[in-house]
Amino acid sequence: MPADLVDLQVDVSAVKYVERCLPPPISLAEASAVHTAASVLRKATKPLLIIGKGAAYARAEESLRKLVERCRLPFLPTPMGKGVIPDNHPCCVGAARSRALQFADVIVLFGARLNWILHFGLPPRYQPDVKFIQVDICAEELGNNVRPAVTLLGDIDAVTKQLLEEFEKTPWRYPSVSGWWKSLREKTDHNEAASKELASKTSLPMNYYTVFHHIREQLPRDCFVVSEGANTMDIGRTVLQNHLPRHRLDAGTFGTMGVGLGFAIAAAVVAKDRSPGQRVICVEGDSAFGFSGMEVETICRYGLPVVLLVVNNNGIYQGLDADAWKALAQSGDASTAVPPVCLLPNAHYEQVMMAFGGKGYFVETPEELQESLRQALADTAKPSLINIMIEPQATRKAQDFHWLTRSNL
Repeated sequence: MPADLVDLQVDVSAVKYVERCLPPPISLAEASAVHTAASVLRKATKPLLIIGKGAAYARAEESLRKLVERCRLPFLPTPMGKGVIPDNHPCCVGAARSRALQFADVIVLFGARLNWILHFGLPPRYQPDVKFIQVDICAEELGNNVRPAVTLLGDIDAVTKQLLEEFEKTPWRYPSVSGWWKSLREKTDHNEAASKELASKTSLPMNYYTVFHHIREQLPRDCFVVSEGANTMDIGRTVLQNHLPRHRLDAGTFGTMGVGLGFAIAAAVVAKDRSPGQRVICVEGDSAFGFSGMEVETICRYGLPVVLLVVNNNGIYQGLDADAWKALAQSGDASTAVPPVCLLPNAHYEQVMMAFGGKGYFVETPEELQESLRQALADTAKPSLINIMIEPQATRKAQDFHWLTRSNL
């Protein structure tokens, strides 16, 4: 081989080696925009940080935690932003979500989009004159639905570090004795007390809060939580906590049903390769499970570390209780009289898992739920499905706003 071609091969190999070793380029925001953003935040009387899944993708957990703690700022995670800073952090105001959004005067969005999940940034869910500071790596997301006061285009971790540098130059902390913090803490305490009261109810069938309370008590700290459904997913977001980033998957921006078991399989493959003892907890509504329930065959075929929890209210949002079903059956052809959102009562979904060699549990009481979950988590050799019967008419606690509240504009 000619000497020049040998040299070329060496050069190409060296280039590939350098490419493998060098980190990707990092995009920083304009320094003047960072300075302006810090200035706007300093002047806020009711500041709020919203941490979105973009922050999780950017692996910005360390820098964001420093910013929250250095400046003593309240933060609210979006569903897949949960765990970037642990949900049990004292600055997390997830339990006062509606109040935080409605009355904040300056909101910093870290990789969070103002879509329907955040009510498009519009009144009455927000103040008409609220100032948004938008931090995002995607230029096309800047200015969607609401014109931001400041835009910071760049890598979220890098831009957060730029903000930290601004507050190091001129130290600033939001006062913890402010009326804003007092209001948020009062609402947090009120909502947590209401949830605790619902969770403590001993009536049967169980309600959502009782079920999630007992699940939360046994959740491994490092587990992946996959959530899918209507009330099941919405209430589960508020009760089931995440302590680590990138450990939660739900139906996502478009609320697509049927993705839960696929997400659980993907997470389980990652968990199995990375940490053999790590579990995937997939929490499904019974109607959501119906979209892709046969994926339990895949889970069993590959022996994936998945615990499926089907929160079964015999319907979509709400079902018919046993007495109503019995009355319909006695009155004639129940199949034509039953609303299409109601499902056959007490369907034994756990038997689908058992048919493929996994373990199944049918539970109706808190004690049965506790014991079955304990057994399922202890058995790392086989996947499990726990079919949890709840009150068909169970719903979430009273909300300040309906989720489809229309803008006043």
